[in-house]
Amino acid sequence: MMKLLLLFSMALIALNVDAKPDTRVYELRTYHCHEGKRADLIARFQNHTTRIFEKHGMTNVAYWLPTSPEMKNDLIYMLSYPSMEARQAAWKAFSTDPEWQKVAADSQINGKIVAAVDSKFLKMEPELTKKLKLKAKSPERIFELRSYYCLPGRYPNIVARFRDHTRDIFETHGIENIAYWGTIEKDDTQSHLVYIIAHESEAAAKNSWDAFRADPVWKKAQKASEEDGKIVEKVVSVMMAPLPFSKLR
Repeated sequence: MMKLLLLFSMALIALNVDAKPDTRVYELRTYHCHEGKRADLIARFQNHTTRIFEKHGMTNVAYWLPTSPEMKNDLIYMLSYPSMEARQAAWKAFSTDPEWQKVAADSQINGKIVAAVDSKFLKMEPELTKKLKLKAKSPERIFELRSYYCLPGRYPNIVARFRDHTRDIFETHGIENIAYWGTIEKDDTQSHLVYIIAHESEAAAKNSWDAFRADPVWKKAQKASEEDGKIVEKVVSVMMAPLPFSKLR
């Protein structure tokens, strides 16, 4: 009896641990390189930067190359931190690290690599993602980064629609849910939904999206969710291939 009680208690503890929300701060960064310099940036990340990030408490989550020709000079990556305060401290320590300063200087002997940087801070959307899934179902897959900008006051509606319908319908059409975040905004600006899904290939992605949009179950869910007005104002999608050193592949 005591053994059974102990096993039951351990199971409850495990459930409570799994139920803990992911409160980390995620940062999605896009580096726009000078023409012909992206290969230098990739080498710098692979050989130096990722390791120096980890030394200063930053967690490397993923590194991707957009597949669109229009983004041929871009690299997208994601880091996570225990908190925003930890993020600020980590970047300060990183930027003043003599090792990093030497790496940066040596890598730019023939010219600057990065022309501009875009950054978004994200928090995991607890109603949509319990844990970031790093392990691949298949050895090769393509990722899709999607950002949904909602009409005023409609962010809770998009979360509800994904929670109650969209994610499950995705899976029936071969679209793998990876993770969902809401943006962290500085003022009263409404968050927008950022999520990552995976496909077997870009061709598979097109087939899955065609089937999803034609699915009567989805059409019914969309119609019901928009009885009191449209939810989404704009959608931005980027197809991405993971780099070999990306944890999320």
